[in-house]
Amino acid sequence: MSSPHQWPSVIRTEIGKAVIGQDAVIERLLVALLANGHVLLEGMPGLAKTLLIKSLGTALGLQFERIQFTPDLLPSDVVGTMVFQPTDGKFIPHLGPVFANLVLADEINRAPAKVQSALLEAMQEHQVTVGGESHLLPDPFFVMATQNPVEQEGTYPLPEAQRDRFMFKLIVDYPNEVEEQRMMSRWGQVTEQPSLKSVSNGEELLALRAEVDTIHVSDEIQGYILSLVRSTRPDDNTETRDKENYLSYGASPRASISLFQAGRALAWLRGQDHVTPGIIQDIFLDTMRHRVGLTYEAEAEEITADDLLKKVIEKTPMPIGSLSSSKS
Repeated sequence: MSSPHQWPSVIRTEIGKAVIGQDAVIERLLVALLANGHVLLEGMPGLAKTLLIKSLGTALGLQFERIQFTPDLLPSDVVGTMVFQPTDGKFIPHLGPVFANLVLADEINRAPAKVQSALLEAMQEHQVTVGGESHLLPDPFFVMATQNPVEQEGTYPLPEAQRDRFMFKLIVDYPNEVEEQRMMSRWGQVTEQPSLKSVSNGEELLALRAEVDTIHVSDEIQGYILSLVRSTRPDDNTETRDKENYLSYGASPRASISLFQAGRALAWLRGQDHVTPGIIQDIFLDTMRHRVGLTYEAEAEEITADDLLKKVIEKTPMPIGSLSSSKS
């Protein structure tokens, strides 16, 4: 296997055999893997969201399962059920596809809420209860879900409790002209799918997490994280007119923890031994956009969560002297 410092570039190179562009999204996926978080990807059909996650699972050498969410899907199709054995007259658990290292919940908002909620226990507790008995999920365990924009027909918006369990919500946009030209040049002349190989494994990923845990987060940076998160809450003492008009609810304490963990992982990926305000600002929108609620006034005026979160960054003072601080 590769050395820790080479691991990000080796993974990116292997994924690049199948996916062109999306560098920022790939970086966030690696951050989530290192920080033990789940990821929600939103984008129009045909933007290679599924291919990206499948390629990541192959490159990491993890057990991969794909669940296609449809309106007729049942919770038992996700977590499993009890199956009757006529030979001995007993019921035994039949575990569902959620029992894998990397689970792709494809088009998760095409299924109704009861099926979406079947993932709640798995995502939070890393276990599933089937027939009254709890079964531990493999380690590492990740859920990476794709969803279509909620404005599309036939979609069911994810409940707030479900969204909050995703570390990131990533927006997958159309490729630029150069990237799309490269796609045509590479794949337009062949009909075979790209062949990827495993360049890592679960044990290596768990070992890298231990290195991420050594990344220093100063008291000033922790205070900065709290200030940013608390500034999204309409009932906070530091609320602004914009929040009062446009935010119906703010981020939960889980957002603070996600920012802290993701900040360390991103700093490690970029070769730093400490977290800076710039690191936190880079991942703030991805960590927060699915954790705040917009009022009807905001939707009527076509104001997005990203618009409000950018204002939060602008109005929250950065800790003095933290830009160049290092581990003491």
